[in-house]
Amino acid sequence: MPVTNAELTTLAASHDIINLGMRADQVRRRRHGTRTTFVRVASVPAEPRGPLVLPSATGEIRIGGAPASRQAAVERVREVIAASRGIPVSAFSLADLELLATRESVTLRSLLEDLRAAGLELVADAPYDLLHDPRRSIEEANIAGLTLARLTVHRSSSPDTLPLLKAVTELQRSVAVIRAFAPLARTTSPSMPTTGYEDVKRVALARLVVDNVPSIQVDWALYGPKLAQIALTVGADDVDGVSAEDDMTEGRRRGPLEEIRRNIRAAGLEPVERNGRFEAVAG
Repeated sequence: MPVTNAELTTLAASHDIINLGMRADQVRRRRHGTRTTFVRVASVPAEPRGPLVLPSATGEIRIGGAPASRQAAVERVREVIAASRGIPVSAFSLADLELLATRESVTLRSLLEDLRAAGLELVADAPYDLLHDPRRSIEEANIAGLTLARLTVHRSSSPDTLPLLKAVTELQRSVAVIRAFAPLARTTSPSMPTTGYEDVKRVALARLVVDNVPSIQVDWALYGPKLAQIALTVGADDVDGVSAEDDMTEGRRRGPLEEIRRNIRAAGLEPVERNGRFEAVAG
């Protein structure tokens, strides 16, 4: 049974994180069961002719950082695609591409079409709170033939998370192309950092409120194994940002692949490795 607005308001105001987490976990399990996906990411810089290290275990190559120019963005995409061995490639923040289009006096769609023509498949992320026009920009990416890898939040500007989550729900009703939403902020204010309690509550509320987005995502590299593991028990079902490096210097059990699998299983869930297209990876 869907959670009513009155119930959401009560849950958001309550300190009963156990009840909230259980409600969110029920929704998550109805949708995904115990299946928990994760993707191993190789991050490369945006600068043309920059370092390009692609471990064999890579499930998504992510071009990070803001491109200096339209030409530089297209050139870098071509370089990475040429070296990708068929691995899905995502690139850039949609907010940075909005700014670049304005700076270069071109339409966002024209810029996105150039990137698609260069071989790009995925826009790496769309930070909802930084986009000038979230609905229009996401639609432009879709029209250009690009898939949005994830909707994110750049910074938590208010302890009241419900308005943002409801806005994301309305956005998805309009665009219907958001595959994963990462509700935890990518950056925090040094003067007002969030607590673990607040982060867990935000994930749980996201699963209850944003019921039209398939996956609620948590970033392994950004938030660490412990918070990621707890998030998986209160509504999250996908883990982003697992290292593609198979570093066995501290033993097999401490390698990235075994560590993510062990943490997911310890939460009573089933780990399923995926690639940037959300396709399950054999092995």
